[in-house]
Amino acid sequence: MGSFDFIASAKGDAGFREGAKGTHTSRTIMVAELERVLREGSSGQALDKIVIEDNLLEKATTSGRALTLQRLKELYGLDQSIPIFRTLSTLWTLDAKSLPLLALLAALARDPLLRATAKPIVSLPVGSELMRDSIRNAISAAVGNRLNEATLDKVVRNASSSWAQSGHLIGRTFKRRVSVAATPAAMAFAIWLAQAAGFTGEEILSSGWVAILDLEPAEIRTMLERARAAGLVDVRQLGSRLEIDASRLSSLGASA
Repeated sequence: MGSFDFIASAKGDAGFREGAKGTHTSRTIMVAELERVLREGSSGQALDKIVIEDNLLEKATTSGRALTLQRLKELYGLDQSIPIFRTLSTLWTLDAKSLPLLALLAALARDPLLRATAKPIVSLPVGSELMRDSIRNAISAAVGNRLNEATLDKVVRNASSSWAQSGHLIGRTFKRRVSVAATPAAMAFAIWLAQAAGFTGEEILSSGWVAILDLEPAEIRTMLERARAAGLVDVRQLGSRLEIDASRLSSLGASA
């Protein structure tokens, strides 16, 4: 299992977000809403119109539509000029079924509050019940006293829902850990994010990004090879040094 390190030296232009605030004070990763936006394919003012005036996301009020769109933009960018969103949308085009994991990975990059909950979730043994205090304590350790109790409770609830949407948790009132089914597309995105976050070589495979995929060490190598065979990443073994490069995803996005 990985070290749960997510940021080594993130590239400023990739689209990562840092700080003590995050979208999970009010929303989840909203996989269903993201899928509708991706299927629509619009951006900028055209997307604003379709969401707010035409009610693409089927929200009851204009203010609710605007707020949902704002939160989606916080989590994903929804702009092809933002590398994280461009890469996500490229991989979604290639494998739509991977969206729950792709969405989670992107949201982890852009919401520090969600990122703080990764270790207690991923390290929870399969079949074990999630204890809310484990998430609460992880968030508190990350942000100190900058969130009041009510807001902290919201983050715990929303983060738990997000990890359920990604496939890591199951259950309504009482959630327990289940193992996700990783895909080559999700592996490629995890590698791309790890690279953008400053990891290289073997460090990529032991980063928090790859740990999210619930793969044993041998399975990581197998999934890496599947991603390479699918043309999503480049892998070279140079003596004892492993080189992994997901930059080809940028050219795939440009040609999509």
